[in-house]
Amino acid sequence: MSTAAAPVRSGAVLADLLPAARHRYAVDAALVLGGAALTGIAAQIAVPVPGSPVPVTGQTFAALLIGTALGARRGFFSLALYALVGMAGMPWFAEASSGWSMPSLGYVFGMLLAATVVGALARRGGDRSMLRTAGTMVLGSAIIYAIGVPYLALSTGMSLSAAVAAGLTPFLIGDALKAALAMGVLPAAWKLLGRRG
Repeated sequence: MSTAAAPVRSGAVLADLLPAARHRYAVDAALVLGGAALTGIAAQIAVPVPGSPVPVTGQTFAALLIGTALGARRGFFSLALYALVGMAGMPWFAEASSGWSMPSLGYVFGMLLAATVVGALARRGGDRSMLRTAGTMVLGSAIIYAIGVPYLALSTGMSLSAAVAAGLTPFLIGDALKAALAMGVLPAAWKLLGRRG
């Protein structure tokens, strides 16, 4: 007796479903470049936070979405490219900034690690249901803050509690909204692709 095959193979991320078997390396390169560019564009959606050198941006959402959609390896390379090009002078960090000396650079490093981790979780189904997606996004956000907040404290001379007040607390509501958006978008994309598959 045979069983019906699942429409989407286990261990896949959304980007793996692109039909590109003959040109895999070119597709991967385009996905990495596109992920870096999307993060740079999303970083320009920035709202200053009074009393904080860190604005609310779309870049964290983009980084987590890129990690889950592209997987750990391509997500890592996308965010590494974004970070390196921005540190080299491309003005595509938040508010068209660039360079090494920003107090918010730790968040960029955090996004690099977070994209890698959420990409690995996505390969294990971390983006297939609303509940799993919520957990994946919360963990990714926690990683970003775990690197960004201490970096903010060190680079500005703030105490850790002041850095938490300036670089974490004002962003929690926005992060909850971003996680809710991801909870709708990612599982819906899988359902749509599953019906087509």
